[in-house]
Amino acid sequence: MQRLYDFLRRHPMWVDGFWAVFLLGISVVSSTAGQEAAGTDLPVVIIPITLLLCLVIALRRRMPEKMLLLAVASGVAQLTLDMSVVPADFALLVITYTVASNGTRWASRLALTAGLCAAPLSQLRWPNESTSGGGHVAIVVFQMVPFALAWVLGDSLRTRRAYFAQLEERAARLEKEREAQAKVAVAAERARIARELHDVVAHNVSVMVVQADGAAYVLDSAPDQAKKALETISGTGRQALAEMRRLLGVLRTGEHQESGEYVPQPDVEQLDELVEQCRSSGLPVDFKIEGTPRPLPSGVELTAYRIVQEALTNTRKHGGPNTGASVRLVYFDDGLGLLVEDDGKGAPHELYEEGGADGRGHGLIGMRERVGMVGGTLDAGPRPGGGFRVSALLPLKPAH
Repeated sequence: MQRLYDFLRRHPMWVDGFWAVFLLGISVVSSTAGQEAAGTDLPVVIIPITLLLCLVIALRRRMPEKMLLLAVASGVAQLTLDMSVVPADFALLVITYTVASNGTRWASRLALTAGLCAAPLSQLRWPNESTSGGGHVAIVVFQMVPFALAWVLGDSLRTRRAYFAQLEERAARLEKEREAQAKVAVAAERARIARELHDVVAHNVSVMVVQADGAAYVLDSAPDQAKKALETISGTGRQALAEMRRLLGVLRTGEHQESGEYVPQPDVEQLDELVEQCRSSGLPVDFKIEGTPRPLPSGVELTAYRIVQEALTNTRKHGGPNTGASVRLVYFDDGLGLLVEDDGKGAPHELYEEGGADGRGHGLIGMRERVGMVGGTLDAGPRPGGGFRVSALLPLKPAH
């Protein structure tokens, strides 16, 4: 039965054709039997009109508006040629339902109007002399009800289809919006990772360059210092590779991390290591913590670490010889304060703003982005008397 049902759904025209032939057979048999019982000949017009009405059934899905006009024309011909009601007139009911569910709006209104007019016109054309006036009214109402029900069912089906189509369209639109939001989130995450990569590469590579220059300078006169510098280069390089491997692993799609879990994000507790690394590279750094240290949101800690890292990297690159730096970390009740200063000659402030410390747009612009993400404020610029200052205030609660 399921196969038969699927076959009929795939071939609706065959179903309509079967019912058209069936209706034609019933109409011919019924008309012939009625005329024989009355002792009269079968009217000539009954055959073409019956064929036209059966054709309406057969083609109602393919061309509903045209079949409606054909059905109306056949009904008018019946009234004009005095052809009484035949079983093929059931096509008027079927085409009313079809047009109401699938046809255009004008065709639907025409079908409703024609269906409601068919019953009173039929009673006027072929009245029953033995029926009273009230009986005629009852018959007319009784015959109009099927047409009204057929139209209501068809129009309800149209409304239901439109509703489901709207739901599908809305679901598709929401799916596209979700995909767009996911793409935006991915782009933002990749931008964040790019900033992380810049911080890692800029800081660690600058340390390695300074150590390599120092090792080359003292290679002959102080081999022990050169060896220590090379060990620092090796350790810094391994640390940079580990962080880059972690960040690049996030960018992989459809792949799994082969070497276990990712390295944790840096926080303020690792500032001691960062400062010590800078000192070992030849940059004196005075590091002080004020207030009572306490756990902070991970975003605030990462932002603080990256700001200090970027500021010290810029100091090494642009401070010149004999430059010293200081880092102040202040714990407030409602936030975390940062102050990074140096006494070097510094780089022009425009370089930081336009192209970053490395000329690629990741200097103060990247700092401001990080601070803005946690709802903080950043102030950076040359110090009076020389050097450069970077100060930031990171609130513990994001600004609304």
